[in-house]
Amino acid sequence: MVARVLFRAVIMGPPGSGKGTVSERIVKHFALKHLSSGDLLRTNVQNKTEVGVIAKSFIDQGQLVPDDVITRLILQELHKINETSWLLDGFPRTVSQAMALDKAFHINSVIDLNVPFQTIKGRLTARWIHPASGRVYNTEFNPPKVPEVDDLTGEPLIQREDDKPETVTKRLKGYEALTRPVLEYYQNKGVLETFSGTETNKIWPHVYAFLQAKLPDVNQK
Repeated sequence: MVARVLFRAVIMGPPGSGKGTVSERIVKHFALKHLSSGDLLRTNVQNKTEVGVIAKSFIDQGQLVPDDVITRLILQELHKINETSWLLDGFPRTVSQAMALDKAFHINSVIDLNVPFQTIKGRLTARWIHPASGRVYNTEFNPPKVPEVDDLTGEPLIQREDDKPETVTKRLKGYEALTRPVLEYYQNKGVLETFSGTETNKIWPHVYAFLQAKLPDVNQK
């Protein structure tokens, strides 16, 4: 019997790059376990775990969770699924996090979604929300019948602070400054695969073809 080869991947891309959609498709086709550092952090904070309490003390002060705390949280979780192939999302964000991950696990591939900032800015700033229901509109793809008004209730829509043009610009610049060294680190290790484009549906076939050469598509019998 042939031993199953474990495949460990990291997906990177700025907020609004389509990372969530691409991750969902990877999980669906290649049966990788998707692990999001943001989700994991929120769960630990809510459950008041030891690491969650420490992380919350930084979050409450508006500070980034330190490398050693987030690294401990992620590695703890990855060791629980030691016999599983996985896709890691939102970690590592710094070179020291990447080095700590490398010491613990062999990373096969780092998938980098390279979407122009102008495209992302257009996507994110086009998003409007109905606060009471959580209904999301997009002025480009799914606009409300009346601008800035919810279709069902007639109540005003809001733009999240995160989606305001000045905030989006700041987030994108912050992402680039923080993660460029991480991308360079993985490029030097020969595991970085960059997929460029402006539309997720056009980027996806290239990501799919790359992974299909390495893994079986579980949907193909």
